[in-house]
Amino acid sequence: MIYFSSLLYTTPAYAPEARRLFDALDTQGVEYRLLDGTKDIWLRDFMPVRVKSGKYISFRYEPGYLADAPALRTDFRRDLAPRLAPENLVYSDINLDGGNVVFSPSREVAVISDRVFSENPAFPEKALVRELERLLGAQVVIIPSIASDMTGHADGMVRFLDEKTALGNGTPYQNGLEQRIARVLKEHGIDTLEFPYFAPPKNSAVGCYLNYLETERAVFLPVFGATADESTVAKATALFAKPVVPIRLNEVAKKGGCLNCISWESKTIRRQSVRKSLPTD
Repeated sequence: MIYFSSLLYTTPAYAPEARRLFDALDTQGVEYRLLDGTKDIWLRDFMPVRVKSGKYISFRYEPGYLADAPALRTDFRRDLAPRLAPENLVYSDINLDGGNVVFSPSREVAVISDRVFSENPAFPEKALVRELERLLGAQVVIIPSIASDMTGHADGMVRFLDEKTALGNGTPYQNGLEQRIARVLKEHGIDTLEFPYFAPPKNSAVGCYLNYLETERAVFLPVFGATADESTVAKATALFAKPVVPIRLNEVAKKGGCLNCISWESKTIRRQSVRKSLPTD
């Protein structure tokens, strides 16, 4: 089951894109629900992280980029857990956004950007990695982030195609960030294929095709009305063995995230706390 914030549909700027997305999900037979009570649309970041064992880890959600915007910070434990906590839930005081955790298909490897270190200055780095590996039940691979990126999330830089192959952005940042990420992954036995990308405006995710939503039935690919859209859809179609469905997503992307950022998956959430029906126009 895929979940989204109900704000995605009730916010006028996002509503047309939400309808396109939900129509596409319906067409592909992908079930979804809307969650009430969130303070923003970025479910991936403040909802618990599912690990291989079936447990869910709820990390502290106090990102530095929201330090001056507390009204936009959803506290899962306080705001949502009383109504919809999944089974097998574990809380952690580590400050970590879910969008900064990218699992391999088996969930035995987790890629996290080094932004996690600056978000947890009281933790020695090696001790922090050891604790993350214990909680996630996975080998943690730390990749570099770009300082100018607001969130520094790994899900805008790396996605797994299979256990030994990752996709990375193809257009170089300054200082060869993609090459440095590829070297780190290679050290852990993971090859990197380039995926289309173009540099977005500041604090925007327009151009980040890599932030797609992958389900069992299809890959939902963000597109932006750009000249690179067509070739990106063709590239994704050649890479994935399941249908690739493009979703125009400019307004959401302008706020700093795309399809992976706004979605969350769970099999154990209490269903009575969510709704499927959409508001009427």
